[in-house]
Amino acid sequence: MLDDASMSALLLTLKLALLSTSILLVISTPFAWWLTQTKWKGKGILEAMVALPLVLPPTVLGFYLLLALGPDGPIGNLLAFIGISSLNFTFTGLVIGSVIYSMPFVVQPLQHAFSQTDKRQMDAAATLGASPVDRFFSIAIPQAKRGYLTASVLGFAHTLGEFGVVLMIGGNIPDETRVVSIAIYDHVESLEYSQAHYLSGTLLCLSFVMLLVTYMSQQKMKQS
Repeated sequence: MLDDASMSALLLTLKLALLSTSILLVISTPFAWWLTQTKWKGKGILEAMVALPLVLPPTVLGFYLLLALGPDGPIGNLLAFIGISSLNFTFTGLVIGSVIYSMPFVVQPLQHAFSQTDKRQMDAAATLGASPVDRFFSIAIPQAKRGYLTASVLGFAHTLGEFGVVLMIGGNIPDETRVVSIAIYDHVESLEYSQAHYLSGTLLCLSFVMLLVTYMSQQKMKQS
């Protein structure tokens, strides 16, 4: 069974994944839609920046976030100016790092889904007087439901397994920044293999179930 410290790490990780994924869905929806609609020649620069976490070592991203959010960093200085202390080694800092690190896993599925939107329906709705906002919410989003499912699962699952970013920016503070990946490392380092097995097995089963549900749901959507 999981001890109290491991259970605390698991609950904190689930909280982090849920909050980060929710934020990502909110900010990635308009951004992904804009990427599919814009003809701006420089959009490739933004797409490359979003995709950086796919190829960049997590410790590199975590290191620069640590500097940026620190008291001497640009974001840290701005926060200090308005009376907010440094976000390094806090849960809020973990959320910021997780959002940035998991962004491509949410933006790209949504962008792909929006690119498949039936333009004939959009044009027909426009001729009937529907505003761009109405067309987006009544046509684009419903047609992108498979993309939302994929984005939600990938964003959530990717946050569950973060290690390098959360270690660099959050450290290892019990009940504050000690997530499952760090807890597993600590258990292995202390030769507490049973607790490492329990935590690892829990994440393995959770990730498998999430992916299984996703694939089965997508098959049903295809058939409907």
